Amino acid sequence: MKTVAYHRTSTEDQHLDRGIAEITKYCAEHDIELYKGKVYTDQRTGKNFNRPRYQMLKEEILESGDTLIVTELDRLGRNKKATLNELRFYQDNNIRVMVLELPTTLLPIEDMENSMAKMMLETINNMMIELYASMAQAELEKKEKRQREGIEAKKARWEWSDYGRPRVMPLEEFAKKYQAVERGEKRPFELMRELQMNKATFYRYKGLLKKEVE
Repeated sequence: MKTVAYHRTSTEDQHLDRGIAEITKYCAEHDIELYKGKVYTDQRTGKNFNRPRYQMLKEEILESGDTLIVTELDRLGRNKKATLNELRFYQDNNIRVMVLELPTTLLPIEDMENSMAKMMLETINNMMIELYASMAQAELEKKEKRQREGIEAKKARWEWSDYGRPRVMPLEEFAKKYQAVERGEKRPFELMRELQMNKATFYRYKGLLKKEVE
């Protein structure tokens, strides 16, 4: 039997090291030896479980009788239904999941002799996991809603390009700068250098400016 640790962060999240440190500290305090002496990580979205390290752990490393440690339930996944399905898979395959933010999951239920106490603790675990999975999905939906609203606001202010990327600068400002090229005072490459734009961005702005004129 072995103990495997996993931690996921989103691509923009900066807390990868903090999660690793939290798991490492817990294991040191409880004399737990991690498999390979490390925490396996993915910097991927929590919407689904299509993550290389996670899939490797699930399919090639974790076996019956093993333990999987994560810091928080949303570090495992943010989609409630998918996360509960993963937990059910581990339960069916006799793989224990310990979630550091849920103290009841850290108790050795399998070693309890009192069947009533064991049943009650398992019920509490299931209730807490259901609640935390719901909270993780709600946070994901809130984040996606804020992103959609932000994009729409940028589009409304003409701060979002046709390619779905934030503009380097407002089109109005580029138009003023570009007048020097139109007057023959500067060559395009000189303005590119001044504005610190690459060729593709410069001519994309020029194209947008042309559309504005038309």
